[in-house]
Amino acid sequence: MPQGNQEEFDARNAQGLCQRYMNYHVIGQMRDGTRMEGIIEDADDQNVTMLVPEEVEEQQDTRQFGGYGGFDGYGGGYRRRFRRFRRRRFPYFAFAFPFIVPYPYYYPYPYY
Repeated sequence: MPQGNQEEFDARNAQGLCQRYMNYHVIGQMRDGTRMEGIIEDADDQNVTMLVPEEVEEQQDTRQFGGYGGFDGYGGGYRRRFRRFRRRRFPYFAFAFPFIVPYPYYYPYPYY
C-alpha cells in the first residue's frame, strides 16, 4: 500500500480495535514510549476518549491528637489509596500501532 493510504488503514484498524475493547480497562502504548492505562469510553473517526486513573492519597487530619488509629499511630495499619478517573481524549496518531493491550486478568486463587 502507498504511504498515504497506510495512515487511513491504521486509523480504521485503530477505531475497530477501540470499538472491540469499548468499556474495557486497557493499556495503550504511546509513540514516545510511555504507557497510558484507562477505560475506553468512546471512539470516533479521529480520537479515542479514555477514562484515565490518577492516584489520590488520603489527606492527613492534623487536628487529631493521640495515636490509636491511622498510619503513624499505635494501631499500625496501612494508608488508604484512592483512584480518581479523568476523561481524556487522544488522537489515534499519538499511539504506536498496535497500541491497545487488554489489562491482565488475574484468576482467583482456587480454594481447596
